[in-house]
Amino acid sequence: MKPRGNSGIDAPWVPWLWIGIAVASTAIAVAFGLWHADWWIVALAWYFAACTLVYLLGAGLHWYASRQGKFVIWNRLLRDVSLTRGDRVLDLGCGRGAVAIMAAARFPEASVTGIDLWRPGDQSGNSRAAAEANAALNDLRDRLTLDTGDMVRLPYPDNTFALITASLSLHNIPTVEGRRAAVQDAVRVLVPTGRILIIDIQRTREYAAELRQLGLTVIGPARLGWRSWWTGPWMAASEVDATR
Repeated sequence: MKPRGNSGIDAPWVPWLWIGIAVASTAIAVAFGLWHADWWIVALAWYFAACTLVYLLGAGLHWYASRQGKFVIWNRLLRDVSLTRGDRVLDLGCGRGAVAIMAAARFPEASVTGIDLWRPGDQSGNSRAAAEANAALNDLRDRLTLDTGDMVRLPYPDNTFALITASLSLHNIPTVEGRRAAVQDAVRVLVPTGRILIIDIQRTREYAAELRQLGLTVIGPARLGWRSWWTGPWMAASEVDATR
């Protein structure tokens, strides 16, 4: 279910931020706990102690979603996809290749392409070399092509891919116009009977609206459950499923 290799951590600064806040909250709780002036001081100590647990839970959920939860989700989504011999798959913002590798393993008669700008802030250790190493570990180098490029301007002809996936990547485009352009270009390179699967923690309503505007049949956004809680239910991933 989970490919061999190191898939990294999505937005790696987030769990460390939560841990840092937890340390600060612990220090405040201890300071208040040592100062027994009034009842409300003790109450504040207990409050910050409780906050520490919440922050540590948030860091743990983010770690789990990155290292395990998203693989469970993508395994389920890809299981419901049907491809035929010669079909092509494109993974937008492939990072270290997790979803692209899962697609290549599930559809042995298809060819898979992953494209990324390889920014380390989006995923820990994000690089083309890391994705190539993971592909090699899974014996998929012959069916997995890795390209360096921008999702906003895809370097592929029209009507190329039968399946396009995007896992926690589109929200990294900072502007509404850029995200709209990425969705439009994904539709451009999609074959007439193709399918787009998007998982993201933000902007999914925006993607769904644009896909409907472009004439696709869209299901979602639909929440994906606790396995997709990046820090908590307030940062839960949703799925957008679109077909032509």
